[in-house]
Amino acid sequence: MAVGALNATGTWSLADVSVAAFVDSRRAEVDRLFAGVCSVCRFGDRAPAVVDEYGWFSARDVSAAELLLWSGGITGVPDPLAELEEPRAVRRMCRMAADLQLTAFLDELLGVAVAAGTAADEGAPRGADILRVACALADPTGRSTPLQVFRMWRMARLPRLLRPGAGASESAQAGHRAYDEALEELLEAPGEYE
Repeated sequence: MAVGALNATGTWSLADVSVAAFVDSRRAEVDRLFAGVCSVCRFGDRAPAVVDEYGWFSARDVSAAELLLWSGGITGVPDPLAELEEPRAVRRMCRMAADLQLTAFLDELLGVAVAAGTAADEGAPRGADILRVACALADPTGRSTPLQVFRMWRMARLPRLLRPGAGASESAQAGHRAYDEALEELLEAPGEYE
């Protein structure tokens, strides 16, 4: 949410960001995201309350160090360190963080859905909608799309589960293959997911 809040400012200034205001202004989307995740992953009603208890979406400062971590350290640590707070650096870290975090989010969503026994024919349409909402929250500029995130997930995450000797069970592999096929069909069809 912090990355989405920063992207939404358009200034990429750490001083301009309010995670709490961003979440409040998009409460319906946040609630829809959590409801979808709880449904696909078969979580109980208590799951969204746990997130609120941790305070991840409350009023707090966002630091350049957090962005550096969320973006995988791809930009490196400049000298002087204050360069991490420059809007150009913040914008780059936000874009990288959105790519990395959305890909990891999809990976976790599908992994839990498969483990929970949610079949792809049931979970993939909801998963596509969840991913659309997550993309809109992470990058309100529209730069991150469900199809792009799906393709990144397929290339960066799926092979580690499906390659010979990966250690994943046959049912986990079959479940991930089914989600891959179903999401490909949904997300590559002309329409709202492009």
